Amino acid sequence: MDLHHCISPGLSCLDARLSSSYLGQRDTAVPISSLGYLKSKILRNQHCFSVAANHSQGESTWPFVPASKIAPVLASRVRPTNAFSDKQSQVNVDEQAMQMQIVKDDLAIEPILKDLSTLTRPLSLTDLPPQPAYGSRLRVAYQGVPGAYSEAAASRAYPNCEAVPCEQFEVAFQAVELWVVDRAVLPIENSLGGSIHRNYDLLLRHRLHIVGEVQLAVHHCLLGLPGVKKEDLRRVVSHPQALAQCENTLSKLGVIREAVDDTAGAAQFIAENNLQDTGAVASARAAEIYGLDILADGIQDDSDNVTRFLMLAREPIIPRVDKPFKTSITFTLEEGPGVLFKALAVFALREINLTKIESRPLRKQPLRIVDDSNNGTAKSVYFDYLFFVDFEASMADFRSQNALGHLQEFATFLKVLGSYPMDVTPMKNFQSEK
Repeated sequence: MDLHHCISPGLSCLDARLSSSYLGQRDTAVPISSLGYLKSKILRNQHCFSVAANHSQGESTWPFVPASKIAPVLASRVRPTNAFSDKQSQVNVDEQAMQMQIVKDDLAIEPILKDLSTLTRPLSLTDLPPQPAYGSRLRVAYQGVPGAYSEAAASRAYPNCEAVPCEQFEVAFQAVELWVVDRAVLPIENSLGGSIHRNYDLLLRHRLHIVGEVQLAVHHCLLGLPGVKKEDLRRVVSHPQALAQCENTLSKLGVIREAVDDTAGAAQFIAENNLQDTGAVASARAAEIYGLDILADGIQDDSDNVTRFLMLAREPIIPRVDKPFKTSITFTLEEGPGVLFKALAVFALREINLTKIESRPLRKQPLRIVDDSNNGTAKSVYFDYLFFVDFEASMADFRSQNALGHLQEFATFLKVLGSYPMDVTPMKNFQSEK
């Protein structure tokens, strides 16, 4: 039966329990660990064990005291008891306190207790505030490779974060759910290309919350290998939306356009394969990372090219009313005349401004067949839709609460995706970034 020490930093006490079978053991170490739900594992190392606590920042080995130091002291000053005795389960409180003082005085464990305060402890939900302090080293997932616009958005949303690239949007969602990362920053709409429908679908499939938004000016460049001129290009690769946003420039060049997963990935593809006749539409940072030349700068058709990104987390934030907030919801409605009008009217009646409305097919039940024979018509087929709405109000605002309460009276499904601070960056700041 091992000797266990439980250290409680708040009470500064040491709880020691000893069995006679333990005394004399020389190859066991007594773990000292902070209380909590840690999944610890024992690591054997010659004459001692150490306890490693697995937390979000990696594995760290906790301090320990070898049993060889504790056993002689307790053997001389503490009367052994029968490990199998019924009285062992009812340890006298005074005797227990005396044993704790003996161990503390003779082995000078107090310095070790002080050192525990400097150790990294496992993260909890309270350690992960939705709005972290500037400079905190959060791990933030984004879709793409280094140099992608999503990486720049992640850095804008969480300065000095550790940006973690993901191959697909769904991988970024899963990384947050599985605690691989703390946040995700993913695009939801572009001022020229419109909505990113895939991420709307993933918002329903995964249990993440919108905790913020960030808007990023998109400034496209035509990249190529060093020494290559744009007249030498035969094809250009990039993300489909990037190619569409540079339609006029690419048409003048007369090049073949090929779509890839992301803009920075296109730059990486050219650099790794040394493609002399191929260019990429990507950012200036991608050119710097992959050693490419900028053959043409600002090739997008419209200079006002802005992408809105959502900041996602496992837990929602507490809504406030002292700053501009936005709330995102999704709902479904029964088929019928004026039903959508009634749904939108709950906001208009309370002077709540809508900033976005989007509809997506209801995937599990995209079609609904209704028998209209009573009205003299045959069976009718309807497409069922989910509606996504963003409105300018916090869930802490009584107007929002009353509006959603009203909507819930006739909506067949209603879910709040998040209530979060608005990005109120002036448009002139977007222009200066270019």
